[in-house]
Amino acid sequence: MIKKSLVSLGALLVLFPTMAFAEDPSAATLNMGLNAMWVMVAAVLVLLMQGGFILLEAGSTRMKNAGHVAGKTIFTLGLASIVYWAVGYGISFGGDASESLNKFMGVGSFFFNPDVASVDNGLPTSVFFIFQLAFAAVSLSIAWGGFAERAKLSAYLIFTLFFVSVIYPVIAHWIWGGGWLAKDGAQDFAGSTVVHLTGAIGALAATILLKPRIGKFNKDGSANEILGHNQVFTALAVLILWVGWFGFNAGSTVAIGDGFFGFVAFNTQLGAAAGAVAALLISWLVNGKADITAMLNGALAGLVAITASCAFVDPWAAVVIGLVAGVLVFFSAKFFEKIKVDDPIYALSVHGAAGVWGTLANGLFATEALAGKVGIGQAGLFEGGGGHQLWIQFQSVVVCGAFAFVASFIVLWVVKQVIGFRVTEEQEIIGLDLSEHGNYGYPEQMKKAGTSV
Repeated sequence: MIKKSLVSLGALLVLFPTMAFAEDPSAATLNMGLNAMWVMVAAVLVLLMQGGFILLEAGSTRMKNAGHVAGKTIFTLGLASIVYWAVGYGISFGGDASESLNKFMGVGSFFFNPDVASVDNGLPTSVFFIFQLAFAAVSLSIAWGGFAERAKLSAYLIFTLFFVSVIYPVIAHWIWGGGWLAKDGAQDFAGSTVVHLTGAIGALAATILLKPRIGKFNKDGSANEILGHNQVFTALAVLILWVGWFGFNAGSTVAIGDGFFGFVAFNTQLGAAAGAVAALLISWLVNGKADITAMLNGALAGLVAITASCAFVDPWAAVVIGLVAGVLVFFSAKFFEKIKVDDPIYALSVHGAAGVWGTLANGLFATEALAGKVGIGQAGLFEGGGGHQLWIQFQSVVVCGAFAFVASFIVLWVVKQVIGFRVTEEQEIIGLDLSEHGNYGYPEQMKKAGTSV
């Protein structure tokens, strides 16, 4: 009986390849399938970064706001998904402005509807959409750093609608969707400007309009330290984001055929490592103590900075980019505090300052071989390309930053005038968990500790 079963199993194994591949797929079809699988895995990694943002923001703020942080992140991710499907993706990747306008004037064409056989960037459009949606969601989560501990939930809802439908997609189109900056040769491989600077500028507009949290600054201008409630959460968040970044950067190759995604991942790791080391050492040198928060910010800053250039620079340059980012984020955080900008999650320094540096660094360190392989730009200043690429990178930072700030400021200013942007003083003191949601994220602990934590 066992012998007969084994013979039958063997026959099935022999026949299976013939049955499964009765119509032998072409090499191109197989390659597309493998690429689609890789990008889908990368998209999942980038989506999981939202878990990192939950822990980062919750750990960096007070216990009385932890449930709010977690809940609004999931809510805005859901809302952003619908808005990006309805409007944002078409603006980002719908061709030139005139083409996009014509596309959206058609009946029902506001809603992205991928055909099974349709292809975008060499991938099934459904896969490419999920991947790009994950990027838009990350940029939105970065902007929330400027809202932390003092914005109304309704402001999150309204800003999500405008950010994901217009602000982010316009910048994504300019650089990634064949827009004018792309045609000029701007190089931003995975989003130091498109994702990180755009989100950080949204956070800047919010912090200016909201003003500092109660108790952050004294009348003489000196700052009080408002500690987050869980540094372990913050460290775990950085690790989750670090791992997710391999989907972010290496996934942006949108192909696995030649193994180039491994080189991109290698540069990503070096940039993050250098940022972490540099930030801890500079904080130790300046403060006399090795600051854990500074080190965690340095790791993220290294990741942000290398994101634009991970496919364009040699490994030694990735280390330099990360080292500079680690030092830059430390002094940037001090600068914003000195000018009385309350940035609880350090979004302006980690994603803003490091995003600017990473974009400009491409104009310094991009090599001719890599620029020709994955972009239409030129080699950087230190690689014999002259200053042309550096100028284009600078131009993209200024234009995209200015657009993101003006658009975000207008939206949030209108919100402030019409429905109010900031919660009341009483609501801020008791915490957004209770005032916005009716319950604490840590109900038992809050009963014991009171609302001061």
